[in-house]
Amino acid sequence: MANRSEEAEYEIDSRRNQQDKSKAGVLDLLLKRPLRWLTMLIEELHWSFFFGVIVVYGVSQGLGKGLSKVSTQYYFKDEQKIQPSQAQIYVGLIQIPWIIKPLWGLLTDVVPVWGYRRRPYFIFAGLLAMISMMVLWLHTNLHLALGLSCLVAGSAGVAIADVTIDACVTQCSISHPTLAADMQSLCGLSSSIGSLVGFSLSGVLVHLIGAKGVYGLLGLTAGLVVVVGMVLKESPSRSLGRKHANEKFLDAGSAIWKTFQYGEVWRPCLFMLLSAAVSLHIHEGMFYWYTDSKDGPSFSKEAVGSIMSFGAIGSLVGILLYQNFLKNFPFRNVVFWALSLSVLSGFLDLILVLRINLKLGLPDYFFIVVDEFVSHMISRIKWLPLLVLSSKLCPAGMEGTFFALLMSIEHVGHLMSSWGGGVLLHSLKVTRKQFDNLWLAIVIRSLLRVIPIGLVFLIPNVDSNSTILPAEMLTNRRSEGVGTEKIEMTALIRDEA
Repeated sequence: MANRSEEAEYEIDSRRNQQDKSKAGVLDLLLKRPLRWLTMLIEELHWSFFFGVIVVYGVSQGLGKGLSKVSTQYYFKDEQKIQPSQAQIYVGLIQIPWIIKPLWGLLTDVVPVWGYRRRPYFIFAGLLAMISMMVLWLHTNLHLALGLSCLVAGSAGVAIADVTIDACVTQCSISHPTLAADMQSLCGLSSSIGSLVGFSLSGVLVHLIGAKGVYGLLGLTAGLVVVVGMVLKESPSRSLGRKHANEKFLDAGSAIWKTFQYGEVWRPCLFMLLSAAVSLHIHEGMFYWYTDSKDGPSFSKEAVGSIMSFGAIGSLVGILLYQNFLKNFPFRNVVFWALSLSVLSGFLDLILVLRINLKLGLPDYFFIVVDEFVSHMISRIKWLPLLVLSSKLCPAGMEGTFFALLMSIEHVGHLMSSWGGGVLLHSLKVTRKQFDNLWLAIVIRSLLRVIPIGLVFLIPNVDSNSTILPAEMLTNRRSEGVGTEKIEMTALIRDEA
């Protein structure tokens, strides 16, 4: 009997130890490991870089995107009372500042202001976004043209801040190549968490204070970008004379042209352009249908915001999947499978619009939430390897300009996609109250997503640990003779010769 009692106690202790280990494992996965990861990035890079990433990607882009997307959709629909095809075109116009990102990047790389090449651009970007949002908030009965101009100006402020922090991230990817994927994951996590918070609050805020009131809040959050410019520790450089500046512009053009001559560079750029262009956007048509009281589900503002918040959760899950399981796989393989899943997920909208989900007993809200989650998760998994790849295609000394150029190529594709979607909605006569042909627009959009699958051969078959450009293009001439000691983001800018 004593032996049995001892055996029972031993089994109980073993179970408790297993439970304790299981709890410790979950705690390590959910809390300790992320904290160690963040601490490592702060120590390897610098707190000012970390703060800049959180503010620009998390607040300016993530939170701002979540709040502005819903408010802009209702602003066009309820304040300006325009058709979905028009709204789709105007959404594309708002993205134009992102297409000319190379201009902002060239200025940050070549033209210092009072001896600084990053800080003044953060301050200018924050002030521009703040003023434009305040005009939208305070001005009553704003004409469509002026309202659209303010939205474009606000977008420009976010784009300038984005290209400036992109330059920091890209430069750090060159000096810390093993952390390139980790930095993109940090940027993506910040953006996704910010988007999640923004989308979660957007519907409630639009309902309580209106679309224009949300623009006022965005004006306040833009002030944090100004703070980034004030606290970022940057070594000043000597001001350039006009002749020297002109030489720098010529050198920049020469470096860009030389870099694009490499097949490893122009081929993935061509892929990003074509894959984005043929994936037509019909988001505005779907939004008008979501909120329609006759044919659609007639969702409230709060419901629309919560649906988009699940898209942000899906994006966050996609980042975690890539960071923990996919970042060491070849770029081409990850993009191929993500594109294949994207084709299938596109037809979920068709099931919804044809009301097949109701016949299957699936409520509209539940089905749309699953659709948003899955589509954003796949989109993020597809996009992250392209971001990491882009950071490895930038020559030293031209990080901001070249990364902005690569991103602008993708934004040109998205502009073509948005305008193409607007033309498609218009040609199929999808209006504010007419949605009979919306299903056909979904079919055409989903079938076009097959095309990029046949173009994945343009992506280099390498992983995030590989170096793509020749060694001489990764050595900044301005830093020759300075030494090879560890470069931290506290000294982002080296002194000009």
